[in-house]
Amino acid sequence: MTSSYASDVAIDLSGIWKLSSAEGDHQVRMDIPGDVHTALRDAKVIPDPYFGRNENDVQWVGHRDWIIERSFYVDEPDATWYLDVDYLDTVAVVFLNDIPVLSADNCFRRYRPDVSSALQQGENTIRIHFHSSIKAGADRQASQPFYVPYHPGNSPIPHGNMLRKPQCHFGWDWNIALAPLGIYGTIALRRLDVARIDHVSTSQHHVDGGVELHVELTLHAAQPASVPTHLSLGDERLRLDCGVSAGDTVIRHVFFVEDPKLWWPAGSGEQALYTLTVELPDETVTKQIGFRKVELLTDKDEAGSRFAFRINGREIFCRGANWIPADALHSLTSREKTEDLLSSAAEANMNMIRVWGGGFYEQDWFYDLCDRLGLMVWQDFMFACNLYPCTDDFLDNVEHEVDYQVRRLSSHPSIVLWCGDNELVGALNWFEESRDNRDRYLVAYDRLNRTIERALKKAAPSALWWPSSPASGYLDYGDAWHADGSGDMHYWSVWHENKSFDNYRAVKPRFCSEFGFQSYTSMPVIRTYADEKDMNISSPVIELHQKNAGGNERIAGTIFRYFRFPKDFENFVYISQVQQALAIKTAVEYWRSLKPHCMGTLYWQLNDTWPVASWSSLDYGGSWKALHYAARHFFQPVAVSAIPSEGTNVVQFSTVNDTAEEVEIDMNIFALLTDGTRMPLKSASGACGPDAAVIMADVDMAQLPDGALLSWNFIASNGMTGEGHHVAETYKALELQPPGLAHSVKALDDGQFELEVSATGLALFVMVEADVAGRYSDNLFDLTAGETRRIIFSPLDKTLTLPPSFKLFDLFSSQSHG
Repeated sequence: MTSSYASDVAIDLSGIWKLSSAEGDHQVRMDIPGDVHTALRDAKVIPDPYFGRNENDVQWVGHRDWIIERSFYVDEPDATWYLDVDYLDTVAVVFLNDIPVLSADNCFRRYRPDVSSALQQGENTIRIHFHSSIKAGADRQASQPFYVPYHPGNSPIPHGNMLRKPQCHFGWDWNIALAPLGIYGTIALRRLDVARIDHVSTSQHHVDGGVELHVELTLHAAQPASVPTHLSLGDERLRLDCGVSAGDTVIRHVFFVEDPKLWWPAGSGEQALYTLTVELPDETVTKQIGFRKVELLTDKDEAGSRFAFRINGREIFCRGANWIPADALHSLTSREKTEDLLSSAAEANMNMIRVWGGGFYEQDWFYDLCDRLGLMVWQDFMFACNLYPCTDDFLDNVEHEVDYQVRRLSSHPSIVLWCGDNELVGALNWFEESRDNRDRYLVAYDRLNRTIERALKKAAPSALWWPSSPASGYLDYGDAWHADGSGDMHYWSVWHENKSFDNYRAVKPRFCSEFGFQSYTSMPVIRTYADEKDMNISSPVIELHQKNAGGNERIAGTIFRYFRFPKDFENFVYISQVQQALAIKTAVEYWRSLKPHCMGTLYWQLNDTWPVASWSSLDYGGSWKALHYAARHFFQPVAVSAIPSEGTNVVQFSTVNDTAEEVEIDMNIFALLTDGTRMPLKSASGACGPDAAVIMADVDMAQLPDGALLSWNFIASNGMTGEGHHVAETYKALELQPPGLAHSVKALDDGQFELEVSATGLALFVMVEADVAGRYSDNLFDLTAGETRRIIFSPLDKTLTLPPSFKLFDLFSSQSHG
């Protein structure tokens, strides 16, 4: 939704403010929207929190109160004026001319207090006093009727669960712990002449031959009046003369659209969108509307109960990842950077992202982008991995939050599910207090969960609701981390329990909404926060940029399990990314082969909030890690994968088709020798029906020469192609030979660069890395003897004239060879 106002009824208060500490010892400029830490960094009051171990040196900022202030002018103060502010983070008091006009404590609400009595003609001063979230959290914990635990492993800054603020602001096992403060959205002064628009909500009812779009418009007026209101949908425009009372008045209208174009997820059809406009004399609101019917299938079967999305009558396999905030500090991100991240998801053949419950309800334009990209959104409410208060004042605050966010966002066609929280049911077992008195904390959780559900259903009665993630079902408080028969699953046994990658094939989830494996961020990113002396996995700087306890040891231990140990730090980083890609590929390929038993895989996680070792497939800044290049292949709508048959030497080739049309597959299967030559084993052809998975062929690994790999390639009748390899044991067991890698670079007229990468032997997991940021047409690929691959590199900086410096990595070259 976007809103615009006549210039004579709105004063935009964004821009330059003065920031000072409550004690008065720091005074600097601050840009609004923005955050305190970035303003202090820009003024060189604090060092860059992301560099080295500076995180430790800036902790004092979050313990202080901070004040921002600016002046503005009003010509007609006698009218009715209100302040309009959202994304106010978080415990803050707003003063106009030293008169308190707002006391806020929820980053996820919009506040619109009447400030008429505080205004004066001419110059006015607005001041916002931000109270330390750390102190506010401690004070609220102390006032609870019983202690409410938080997860110290995720939240090294305590008591963030007391506040309605992004939970990852207090740290997470991938995030820096800063407890930032600021304003990240709108702040404006608006004159209320007759009425304003508080909400524009829609619901749709699909009937034979068309769609009814029910529009519900909430107008707020200071006194009774008649308001000329125009509503437009596409080419249809009408005028309603609406009588309004003092306070809120709800206006309803139904548009009927004959034979509408439908909105489909990416890869399943067009993302058809319509524009809904509501106009008052001084204000216009526009919303992006897409017509689609969404259902969540949870019917019972022999395994338990299903968890599948049906869009416009067709079941859609969900391929995607989890979204976390685009940056730990708001000032360091932008719409353009976020669009790049979401576009990368779509380019990797994703059709769903899960907006995880420890961050933000994102800005409207975020969901507009998802609408246009065809990315279905699983939307969590903002509760994650902690226990929460259940006092009346807290629940009342939550109810207002849910009402506002659902009315703001529910019209987006991309949002297909609203989920109560992330892992709160599991959190009941994580703390001594809740284990010892489960009834008390379970009742507290139920009070919160039901408050969210009731508020959702009141604001959007037709919205799809899921109580928690993971959950085996409605009112099912079982172990959805290990039980795979029903609902959605978070499967973390491979990472957190240190099980082998094969263990992904030990479960058969109906929908896996979280699973992941860590890697290090890429070398160009590491060089932005670490000096050469720090390039060691055990250095204090590298350890500080690893927020999961035992994470570095687990990465290294897994390398020992599967690979020969890398020869230096750069290759350690490279191998960590290769094994991350292998882990997630193993899971996704197997679970896709179970279709329709399994109907979704969302790995953890898409993006990073700062430069850190994590589970992400995109580096901080948006470059693609090895996993993201692999995801583009294993999420391809038509894909072929090798699945070992348990207890035998047989490898089965599974073909998955997520399209609505049958495809013919032609594939060739080889024994791949370590000198890079290929021996044909067999060819296979066959059909795979729409939205299906079938076994196309199988191979007994005993047929292969000693030490050989199994490899294959395929082409589908719709033009999709792919290739891959499979090893019988581990990569460290392979006696690899020098691959003879070489490359040449040529500048193209459009600012891109063409690389030709060739090999005289077998080169596994070839990765190209440039000394400048950019994207490759392909990466993480294999080359056989005599093969050449053409790669296009698109630098982020379009003004480059000289070719970047490129470096090649491959499995053999990553190892020390005496």
